[in-house]
Amino acid sequence: MTSNPIAETVRSLMPRAKAELTELVAFESVADEAVAPRSECEAAANWVADALRAEDFQDVALLDTPDGSQSVYGILPGPAGAPTVLLYAHYDVQPKLDESAWHTPPFELTERNGRWYGRGAADCKGGVVMHLLALRALKANGGVPVTVKVIVEGSEEQGTGGLERYAEQHPELLVSDAIVIGDAGNFRVGLPTVTATLRGMTMIRVGIETLEGNLHSGQFGGAAPDALAALIRVLDSLRGPDGSTVIDGLPGDKAWEGLQYPEEDFRKDAKVLAGVDLPGSGTVADRIWARPAVTVIGIDCHPVAGATPSIPSSARAQISLRVPPGQDAAEATKLLFAHIEKHTPWNARVSLEQVGQGQAFQADTSSPAYASMADAMRVAYPGQEMQTAGMGGSIPLCNTLASLYPESEILLIGLSEPEAQIHAPNESVSPEELERLSVAEALFLVNYARSKQA
Repeated sequence: MTSNPIAETVRSLMPRAKAELTELVAFESVADEAVAPRSECEAAANWVADALRAEDFQDVALLDTPDGSQSVYGILPGPAGAPTVLLYAHYDVQPKLDESAWHTPPFELTERNGRWYGRGAADCKGGVVMHLLALRALKANGGVPVTVKVIVEGSEEQGTGGLERYAEQHPELLVSDAIVIGDAGNFRVGLPTVTATLRGMTMIRVGIETLEGNLHSGQFGGAAPDALAALIRVLDSLRGPDGSTVIDGLPGDKAWEGLQYPEEDFRKDAKVLAGVDLPGSGTVADRIWARPAVTVIGIDCHPVAGATPSIPSSARAQISLRVPPGQDAAEATKLLFAHIEKHTPWNARVSLEQVGQGQAFQADTSSPAYASMADAMRVAYPGQEMQTAGMGGSIPLCNTLASLYPESEILLIGLSEPEAQIHAPNESVSPEELERLSVAEALFLVNYARSKQA
């Protein structure tokens, strides 16, 4: 990294950053009381609030949002006439999943092979620390040249929309000239990247009932309708012969124009087993950034352990559908419901419940803020030019902010590059990326302030 005062300051702050990320990761802040106690989220929220107060933020508050979660807000006034920049991250995390698959405790930040491992290290507690590092570096080198608002969400991973609804009810709160969403990531380590598009999402639960109760499979099997078999038929109908997502009425053939994702690199990043084919058609970029993708993320039925020879009377699944830019998530949900009802066999009773939804997002990469970020990343990543890429994941708040503040320039950066393995066991963050992106964000704020003065 090119030597400059901001970069040198960030480098000197990295031990403190590691200590703070260790404290943050220790909170099992899953915003689902069926998985973790609410007190863990409350403790994480209070940690963030205390960190903002320590950096002289004003009006620091824990906002009670409509989904029952808390978002943390604060404002750091800048020079008179300076633009306002909103910095976003979230402190809630995905569940640890199978703890036995973790090489080190999921809620204990552990250094291994040059990376820091722990749930939320990259997604997105690392984003909280990134914002703090950038602001501290500026304060140590002449001051923060813009007014900064910080909003740290408490239920982003659940997709329940608490902060979105709160922002709609209090539109004056997050008004800003530019918004930096610290919840994306570089295309790969060392390649500075802003995310131009996000897929939207809808999350549903489907239940199938066929019998009043379970039946002996020897006495009734062959004629009695099996609820799990019916559910399997339904789930199978959501994919075509090549594995492409196929939902009646939902287009699935759009092509991605821009940075491509070589299949060999994708197989390595996704840790695809040798000899296993990739589902779908088109380029990898088409499949993960430009087309819908359905995933069955959970099934409730008889467990294998302790299974009995009986026909299931009911079964349930949770389905995630990622929706690309250009497709409306609400309309996609209607089409998904209609598809499931149509493809449920044997007139089985089917129940459908929506549990989350968010619209896709497409940024205006021609805005002045992108020029400021490109210049900043050129310094933070010597010899590299900023790239723009898509992201298959969803950040529902982006569309809400774009609707509320159409004049705001929205940029997406972050620590969730492929090696981070977010949402999976052994999530990790590259400390080098944390350092470089903190420098880039600090320099961006300087550049952006100057661009508004010109």
